[in-house]
Amino acid sequence: MKKYIILIIAFLFSALCLNVFAQTKQFPFEVLKTGNGDQTIIFIPGFASSGDVWNETRATFENQFTCYTLTMAGFAGSKPQLNASFENWKTGIASYIKENKIEKPILIGHSMGGALALAIAADYPDLIGKIVVVDALPCLAAMTDPAFKSKENNDCSATVNQMTAMNETQFYDMQKQMMPRLLQDSSKLETVVSWSVKSDRTTFGQMYCDFFNVDLRERVAAIKCPSLILLESYFINLKPTIEDQYKNLKKANFQYATNGFHFIMYDDTAWYLEQLSTFLK
Repeated sequence: MKKYIILIIAFLFSALCLNVFAQTKQFPFEVLKTGNGDQTIIFIPGFASSGDVWNETRATFENQFTCYTLTMAGFAGSKPQLNASFENWKTGIASYIKENKIEKPILIGHSMGGALALAIAADYPDLIGKIVVVDALPCLAAMTDPAFKSKENNDCSATVNQMTAMNETQFYDMQKQMMPRLLQDSSKLETVVSWSVKSDRTTFGQMYCDFFNVDLRERVAAIKCPSLILLESYFINLKPTIEDQYKNLKKANFQYATNGFHFIMYDDTAWYLEQLSTFLK
């Protein structure tokens, strides 16, 4: 009898350990789950942005879809984690999809989030149903240097040191000065700037540097799913250059906004939602 009691205790202890591990496993993002549709959308925000950037988009679609809205670790006030990198974040999102048994989700990503959507669909081509890339390119650095090649061991310490050395006023002023180039809707300006200011400065510097080293121009050839590429209005002037970056993406539908800058969801909202609605049907 004593033998059986010991076995039962051992079994219960093992089950408890497994449960605790499952509860404490960390992914490199916070998640807000809403909606209750058969099809799933995963919203991935851009560099230093909160998942709140998708509020209006999510409100439009959560009555038809189950929505997972991410905020990446260290951005917009979310708790930072060690070893932030584009590849680690890509792997983390893919692992979350697998472990939660999310069947063929639609990935919608803005800026860096759009590049993450491309990378996930390329490296896990059977995992994803569709992707929407909102104003992102396979290789940002190639816009100024077409011969750009990623560094294998990219040292981001100088960028991290530069960002962490700034005081709060200096950092705020830098973001306030830069943001009007990315956002035409002045009513959203302080909100978007506040996301940067609330971001962990080490994560900010590390990911700024690491993202600029990303080159997906060859990798996108592995993407199987339909892809909607929404680009800001100015990029129509650079159409050959933009679409050359995407030349290996087989099922791409390119659409150029009629108004505004990088934050298309704010600057050309009606056009943007119309493009999404047509693609998601």
